[in-house]
Amino acid sequence: MRGRCPRCGDGKLFRAFLKVDDHCASCGQDFTPHRADDLPAYLVIVMVGHIVVPSALWIETNYSPPVALQLAIYLPFTLIASLLLLQPVKGAVIGLQWALRMHGFDDQPPED
Repeated sequence: MRGRCPRCGDGKLFRAFLKVDDHCASCGQDFTPHRADDLPAYLVIVMVGHIVVPSALWIETNYSPPVALQLAIYLPFTLIASLLLLQPVKGAVIGLQWALRMHGFDDQPPED
């Protein structure tokens, strides 16, 4: 979740916001076999949704503010929370794949 190499913990995992580096600059771990795909986005949607939806329902039932005010609060919060969580969640998914030796992170090459 810190954006570091799952093997050594020193090298960077990302070379851009969501672009995974090809290999660790510190230990040489190859990151090309990772297959995070859409799982990080789904997990972020679930996490942010579990925060925003109950909050919106509670505020609506107890205070009933104008719709414009609600949109001015919920939309930016949802956007900012999603952007802040996306990279750490993607790093956690890649780290989990590495820890479970999934998708080519296995130390033993496949036999023909």
